[in-house]
Amino acid sequence: MGTVDAPGTSAPQPSPVAPSARERPGDRRAVDTGPIGRWRPLLFGSPWLIYLLYPVAAIWDRPAGVRWLGLGALLLFAACFVLGIATVGPARRGQPGALRRVVVVLAAMLLLLSLAAPAAGDNVVAGLIYVGVLATMTLPTRAAVAVVTLLAVSAEVVPRVVPGWQADNFFAFQVLVSCFAAWGITQVISRNAELVQAREQIQRLAVAEERGRMARDLHDILGHSLTVITIKAELAGRMAQAEGAERAGAEIADVERLAREALADVRSTIGGMRGVTLASELAGARTALEAAGIRADLPSAVEAVPSRWRELYAWAVREGVTNVVRHSGATSCVVRLGPRAVEIEDDGCGPSADASGRRQGHGLDGLRERVAREGARLVVGPAAGHGFLLRVEVPA
Repeated sequence: MGTVDAPGTSAPQPSPVAPSARERPGDRRAVDTGPIGRWRPLLFGSPWLIYLLYPVAAIWDRPAGVRWLGLGALLLFAACFVLGIATVGPARRGQPGALRRVVVVLAAMLLLLSLAAPAAGDNVVAGLIYVGVLATMTLPTRAAVAVVTLLAVSAEVVPRVVPGWQADNFFAFQVLVSCFAAWGITQVISRNAELVQAREQIQRLAVAEERGRMARDLHDILGHSLTVITIKAELAGRMAQAEGAERAGAEIADVERLAREALADVRSTIGGMRGVTLASELAGARTALEAAGIRADLPSAVEAVPSRWRELYAWAVREGVTNVVRHSGATSCVVRLGPRAVEIEDDGCGPSADASGRRQGHGLDGLRERVAREGARLVVGPAAGHGFLLRVEVPA
């Protein structure tokens, strides 16, 4: 099965964009390379720790043993909060392990508040705001709502059941308002990040389109001219051979050879410029699926995929969507991107299989070769339940 062309056209595919410094394998994102990026969690989280002065002041008058235990617990609590702020970005982007780290940090903060409670008294309840804000900014919405609700209830109940503590009738409201403000800030940050990703994707597509246009022009101009030169040289060579002009025939043969080599070079150059990019393949996949009347559920960004694997993912998306459009009889198609795998799943029947159960098609064979060259793994077969799945898994 061959590659997919846009419906109704035979234009060459857009070219890949050369990876910038922020996309090269092994590089960190530009926002993390400068001193501001490295210290951003500390700069953002530290000013809010000023509210811990209330429990610190309450601890300071306690006996030495309890005092140092409480101060140490609050110091570690502040460090956990700053560490949690540093995990906000990875958690919002769904990086592997980030959510697990957040849960550990939140549990550690609650434990440290419990250790500081004997020294700080009812002032330790102020720490619940930090836990709620961090949970709001990192956890999925439903989990965050559950945690914040539990914290608000605890802020009202715990001071009333612990002997000697005084309850603040408005503290639960303060917890809810603080978490709601944190949710608003998180939404603004997420929208800004999506706008940045969309702008970068538009730039990549614009560069890819321009290079594709240059490839078409180069092919049309030089390809045509070199083809004519080759044909003329071949004709002149036959005429010289017929008239016995052996030396002239040899020179013309050299011209023909050089013209053919130049034509081959132009075609190989065009072939390189017609490479694929993951962003352009997703855009083309959406167009092809919608034109075929198939509901498309595609990712809007490719940031989760390491730049090392984006070209291989692009070929997988191209071949998978080709199968869906041409052979599946599907009504919906889902493309999932992750750091270690790409999946194209539909609710159709997929391409036909031969007697050995191997899925037929030159396109799948070509994809298998690409995947094997990269040391990756290709899985093709029925999806869970009803449908067909194409999955490419890359090594860690």
